Amino acid sequence: MDLGTAQEVLDAALTLIHTRQHASPKRLDEPGPDPGQIEMILGAAGAAPDHGRLNPWRLIVIPPERRQLLGAAFAEALVERDGDATEVQKQEAMAKAFRGPFLVLVVARLDPALGDTHPQERIISAGCAVQNMLLVAHAMGYGAGLASGRALYSRQMNLLFGLRADEKPLCFLSVGTVSRSKPTRPRPLISDYTSTL
Repeated sequence: MDLGTAQEVLDAALTLIHTRQHASPKRLDEPGPDPGQIEMILGAAGAAPDHGRLNPWRLIVIPPERRQLLGAAFAEALVERDGDATEVQKQEAMAKAFRGPFLVLVVARLDPALGDTHPQERIISAGCAVQNMLLVAHAMGYGAGLASGRALYSRQMNLLFGLRADEKPLCFLSVGTVSRSKPTRPRPLISDYTSTL
């Protein structure tokens, strides 16, 4: 790679990183990524740092035709937390499952049998995979965002996704076309998060 090309690649990478912003799943509509784009988004996750090549995370795609199962799990998790939840609140909980055309659950694999890499390092690897997917979706012109919440850690979610005791759900990642833009928030200054030993 010549110096001119290297600088162009660096400039493009920095622009991509600094222009990406969170898009709430509530603001993501059709069209979503097509099958080829989905493959590129998911493939980008595989380039994440992975000490020991453990593949210490996995991704579970929730296709549109299975969203009603996720909606039911959201509603059941709400009732488990709040037995007095109203029908309106249950419907609102169910509606969360239908936000964003493309939806994937990110799961950390913390099984000691995978190797002796520390669980924290595995979660960092998963975070890098998530960032890769967010950046690729942004490069394609889509909005993308993460969501978690108390329902994610409920018994219903563990059952729905068949998670083992050594697997932990980290977040949902949604991708789609941004329906309503929000003002760009200022990024922190380097001095806000950096010190010198």
